[in-house]
Amino acid sequence: MAKDYYKILGVTKMATEDEIKKAYRKLAHQHHPDKSHGNEAKFKEVNEAYQILSNKEKRAQYDRFGQVFEGAPAGGAGNWGDFGFGGFGGEGFNWQGFGADNMDFGDIFETIFEQFGGRKRQTYTQGSDIEMTQELTLEEAFSGLKRHISYQTYDVCGHCEGLGYEKSHGLKTCMVCQGRGEVRIERKTFFGNISQVKACTVCNGRGQIPNKTCSVCAGKGRVLKEKIVNIEIAPGVEDGQIIKIRGAGEVGERGGGPGDLYVIIKVKPHGIFERRKTDLYTTKEVKLLDALLGKKINCEDVSGEKFQIVIPAGFNFQEKMKVAGRGMPRFGSFSSALGRGDLYVTFNVKLPKHLSVKAKKLLEDLDREL
Repeated sequence: MAKDYYKILGVTKMATEDEIKKAYRKLAHQHHPDKSHGNEAKFKEVNEAYQILSNKEKRAQYDRFGQVFEGAPAGGAGNWGDFGFGGFGGEGFNWQGFGADNMDFGDIFETIFEQFGGRKRQTYTQGSDIEMTQELTLEEAFSGLKRHISYQTYDVCGHCEGLGYEKSHGLKTCMVCQGRGEVRIERKTFFGNISQVKACTVCNGRGQIPNKTCSVCAGKGRVLKEKIVNIEIAPGVEDGQIIKIRGAGEVGERGGGPGDLYVIIKVKPHGIFERRKTDLYTTKEVKLLDALLGKKINCEDVSGEKFQIVIPAGFNFQEKMKVAGRGMPRFGSFSSALGRGDLYVTFNVKLPKHLSVKAKKLLEDLDREL
């Protein structure tokens, strides 16, 4: 009677390749003979099922005929050359020892890459990015500005120029890696024993170590300093916008590149104007007669420039008056070519507290006229 490989792995016939692989790894780990509760017969059966269902051609034959024909044997239990890694030549790998509880697939593929001739490069740790906030008034956001900002961060050690050692004393060969900058490590993983090449942690992959560490930075190649940078903020910058300054962040250790500086803009609330993108909103108090008689009303925009407006006849005071081009600049340039938003004015009509007899009669006459 043909074996039900799907049932052995505990998956359905609709299972994907990833689902089959996941089920296989779980069962192979569970039943491996090297484990205290392992089952060699079950382990071989699981391995046999996986070799069939993980191969597209074999799986297609099995699904159609219930078995695999010559040229695609089903009984390869224990033959790890058919596991899917045969193309790597097998050098440096021993796939016989399924017994470890820890799997690091990133390390496995890194090792495979190295076996194909890839050499691990010396790595440098880049410095961290820095984030800071700069507060602006609405007037400063309108006009834009150039500002010097200072902050403490790690910068290149001036004594050793970032090397981390006394240059005059030179370097010597690392005794741990014998100058190769890398060491070979044998690891026992879920897939068996793997020979892995790693950067030497003593010399950080350089193959050499200093004869004398820098006395100022203690070998780090960087020291904590007060750093000053100039930032240029274009007119119209909005609250919450971020300005990125490349290379102004923390410097990495021993030649590691610098991170970036991110300046977050915080625009303070204004006492007169409310901002909505490039438009500004304000409230203006006017006398009733000035509004009715169409008198010119003196105003001032956020830049401090004075101008006049006239309330047109029949204006609905429940609406806002739009004053074109009196809002915020459109962010992105120090020139005014991009234009400005608009100013919207809400009028608060001021009524007289007391009316004389004459004023009252005039208003009554006006009421009859309207």
